[in-house]
Amino acid sequence: MTMDYPSYLKSSRSGRLKKITGRLFNSLKSCAICPRKCKVNRLEGKVGFCKTGKLPRVYSFMSHFGEEPPVSGTKGSGTIFFSHCNMGCLYCQNYDFSQLGKGREYEFAELSEIMLNLQKSGCHNINLVTPTHVLPQILKALEIAIPRGLSIPLVYNTSGYDSVETIKLLDGIVDIYLADMRYSDNAISGKFSQAADYLQFNRKAIKEMHRQVGVAKFDEQGLIRQGLIIRHLVLPNQISGTDKIMRFISEEVSGETYISLMSQYLPYYKASAYSEINRRLKEDEYEEAKKILERYNLLNGWIQESYGSERFAGVNIKPV
Repeated sequence: MTMDYPSYLKSSRSGRLKKITGRLFNSLKSCAICPRKCKVNRLEGKVGFCKTGKLPRVYSFMSHFGEEPPVSGTKGSGTIFFSHCNMGCLYCQNYDFSQLGKGREYEFAELSEIMLNLQKSGCHNINLVTPTHVLPQILKALEIAIPRGLSIPLVYNTSGYDSVETIKLLDGIVDIYLADMRYSDNAISGKFSQAADYLQFNRKAIKEMHRQVGVAKFDEQGLIRQGLIIRHLVLPNQISGTDKIMRFISEEVSGETYISLMSQYLPYYKASAYSEINRRLKEDEYEEAKKILERYNLLNGWIQESYGSERFAGVNIKPV
C-alpha cells in the first residue's frame, strides 16, 4: 500500500480533513447534514429526526464476518454500529438500536479508541454502520486516531439517504462506499421508511460516490481497496422496485458496478401491521431479482447462498 492509502492520510497531512471536520461539526448548530435538514442546534443537545445531539451513540462494535466477502475478508470488518438513523424503516432488523436508540454516548476520544482497537485486532477496515447522522462526530474521532496510527480504510455503510453536498465533502476521505439502493418509488419509501424524497437524494448520492471512488477494486487477497458496492434488499411484492433500480445503475452509474443482492428480508419491528411486507421473501421473488440483474448485464457482485440466508455466499456472478 502507498503512503497515501487510505485516502484520509493524505487529507490529514494536507489539512483538508481538519477543514472538512470543522465545517461539518460547526454545521450541527443548525443541522442540515442529511436530506431532512432539521435545523436544530445539536451542539446544545437539541435533537431532530435522528434523535442524536452532540455526541454519537454506539450500540456495539466487533470484528464482523457477515459482510460481503471482500469487506469481511479473513480477519473481519471492524464494524461500529451507531444508534439511531435518519430513516424510519418499519421493518428494520436492527430496530432496537436504529429506531429505539439502545446504546450509549461516546466521547470522540473513546470512539477513536474503538477504531484503533479494531485495527489492533486485525480487522481489514473500519466499517461505519449508519454513519450519516453522526458523520461530523466520526471525523472528529478520526482526527484523534490518525496520529495514533490508524491506517485502515473507512467503509461508509449507509442506507443511501444522504445529501449529495455532504457526500462531496468525503472525497479524499472515504475509500469504500457500501450503500443501499432501497426503493425506486417515493410513495413507497415514504410509507415504509418515512423518507418521501428518498429516490432523488439516493440517486444523486450514489452517482457522487461512484464519481469519487469508481468501480470496486481489489487487492491480491481479494479485499476491497477502493470503490462502490451497492446493496439492494429485495422486498416482498416487488415493493423495492428492483427493475427500475438496476436499470438506473446500468444506464447512469456503471454496468461494471458490484451489486450485493440481498434475500434476507424478514418482517421485523412494525412490519406485521402492513400486509404487503408481513412475510418473508419467496424464493421465486428472489429468483426474479437475479434475472433482472442478468437482464441489465449487471454481472459483478454477490448473491446470498440460499433464500432467507443472512450470510453471503461469496460467489462472484462474474469473477473479479
